[in-house]
Amino acid sequence: MAETVKYLSQQWRDEAEKRLKAELPPERMNFVTSSMSNIYKNCPDGSEKYLYFKFVDGRFEELLIGEGESPKPEFAVSGDYETFARITRGELGAQKALMTMKLKLKGNMVKALRLASLADRLNKVLATIPTTY
Repeated sequence: MAETVKYLSQQWRDEAEKRLKAELPPERMNFVTSSMSNIYKNCPDGSEKYLYFKFVDGRFEELLIGEGESPKPEFAVSGDYETFARITRGELGAQKALMTMKLKLKGNMVKALRLASLADRLNKVLATIPTTY
């Protein structure tokens, strides 16, 4: 894929799903079963969006983008659109964003910290998508 896609668009979601399935086999995801929603506040169009990920036994199972309520995740991470964009571009680590309160977490903090390295793997894959923000 050489064309640039708009962040959080259907085309971006489709490319993200393709890359996550290809580049993150179950063993790279430590065979984890979990779900997470990123809640994007202050999007450029004034909306609030979500990006929902679900893994079962380390297999990437579901990726949804939408407005309003996301499916119920094990973890919900909320923050400004620009913070998530910086993380997706690889300019800011998710753990650092959490520790500096740029992101807020709902869910089991101990488990979330254990899964932080997996979230970093996810973000490294997403950073390879040619994207306009």
